[in-house]
Amino acid sequence: MSEWQYERPQRLAVLGATGSIGDSTLEILRLYPDRYRLVALSGHSRIDKLLLLCQEFRPEFVCVSKDKLAEFRQRLKELGLSPTVLSGDDGLDAIASLPQVDTVVAAIVGAAGLSSTLTAARLGKRILLANKESLVMAGHLVMAAARRSGSVILPIDSEHNAIFQCLPKSVQMDNRCIHDECHGIQTLWLTASGGGFLHKSIDEMKKASISDAIRHPNWSMGQKISIDSATMMNKGLELIEACHLFNLPEDRIQIVIHPNSVVHSLVQYVDGSFLAQLGSPDMRTPIAHALAYPNRIDTGVQPLDLYALSHLNFIKPDLEKFVALKLARFAARRGTGACITLNAANEVAVAAFLDERICLTDIATIVKMCLDDDALAMCYDDDFTTLEEIISMDKRVRQRACSIIDRVSMNDEDIQ
Repeated sequence: MSEWQYERPQRLAVLGATGSIGDSTLEILRLYPDRYRLVALSGHSRIDKLLLLCQEFRPEFVCVSKDKLAEFRQRLKELGLSPTVLSGDDGLDAIASLPQVDTVVAAIVGAAGLSSTLTAARLGKRILLANKESLVMAGHLVMAAARRSGSVILPIDSEHNAIFQCLPKSVQMDNRCIHDECHGIQTLWLTASGGGFLHKSIDEMKKASISDAIRHPNWSMGQKISIDSATMMNKGLELIEACHLFNLPEDRIQIVIHPNSVVHSLVQYVDGSFLAQLGSPDMRTPIAHALAYPNRIDTGVQPLDLYALSHLNFIKPDLEKFVALKLARFAARRGTGACITLNAANEVAVAAFLDERICLTDIATIVKMCLDDDALAMCYDDDFTTLEEIISMDKRVRQRACSIIDRVSMNDEDIQ
């Protein structure tokens, strides 16, 4: 057991506190005020919600987007609150660097969470990781930094957390041990709900509205991840993330659609055994597991009623409909440059869909066009040894994706 569990509260920074992961994390903190102390938090632009959190938790540090900085400071002053207010990427990095922070909850959506996650890894922080893009774009840098510093990375995405729970303790402590023959680990299975279009046609996906696409049958999530779930790009990103978290190539990680969202992922062993983690679809469970690791705490989550479970369905993904899964496997095999391209092009395309400039099925097409772009592909064999190189590549991809979308929107043509 860690010393903090006996001597003092665990001191946390929650980056992305106004999102759905932030909500679930703070619910756990409310249950255990003597066990956890919120030192710092961040929110991008939802400052009304951020102000309420400042009133409730009284953090020492808060980070907002640069364009909201002046307004946020003024409103804090009106409330009689005086935390140190930071902004932008530099502010997020500063929070991740705070000596009074033990644990960083990395819950920022998208590439915006990369720098602060890498900073926390370099400084040996305990990282509760929900920002999958950090590992998609820079998994080799983040994991290497964590090994050098002794940083512990605990996944809080439900699927990766489930796999983590089903692995031997020695593998949990060092992902390189996954290759020891004595453990007999054969395949990791990531489950996917299939989203709202599992039983719909490609034509129905093409005609989907924003409200159709963000409606998820089992989970309550933000817009971006809900769209990724609809296209199953979220599972493609999770595949790449799992390669880094568990130190395995993509061909030893499989994806299976499980519409019930009861089995959150599985580990297959060479003796024919499958170990699975089951639970209600509630993010408080994996978050609490990581917060208390290696112990367990009550979450208030309604437990499964095993007597009410009449069946568990598992379905092979349709790769013609969910093209994003094929694109993600290609990127995982091709390396860091392709993974950066996959993620950046997807973020730009999702934003364009939310702006009603393209249709849902265009997202994967735009990502493929960027992956196939000769100028971008020339960089796929680069080493990407610095954060600056990764950010530069990310910027180039975004410019290319924007140009594709602009051309299509201007000419009112279908994307081919």
